[in-house]
Amino acid sequence: MKSYSQLKAELAQLDKQIAQARASEETDALIQVRELVQSFGFTVHQVFPLPQPAKKEPVARYYDPDTGQSWSGRGKPPRWIDGKDRSLFEIDRRPTYDFNAPRDERNPFPVQ
Repeated sequence: MKSYSQLKAELAQLDKQIAQARASEETDALIQVRELVQSFGFTVHQVFPLPQPAKKEPVARYYDPDTGQSWSGRGKPPRWIDGKDRSLFEIDRRPTYDFNAPRDERNPFPVQ
């Protein structure tokens, strides 16, 4: 059985060989890709399409204080709000900061 130092030396040698093989194959692969792009006339957007923006999850508009569940108002209403006055469950989206309140000059970023 080989010793730890022998195995480490072999690993270092293999890492060097891997780096050399990758460098030589990398150059060949890049040349091949360039030839294919040029021969087919691909554009940058065809080869590297922009990622589609992630769909935003709808913002909750209604909240049930008894269960802690929320609902966006889209789709089928949940049981806790179905048939009830929705205004009782609306989440207040108005800002809570009082812009007319005196400012504390020592704290430029007041937390509400």
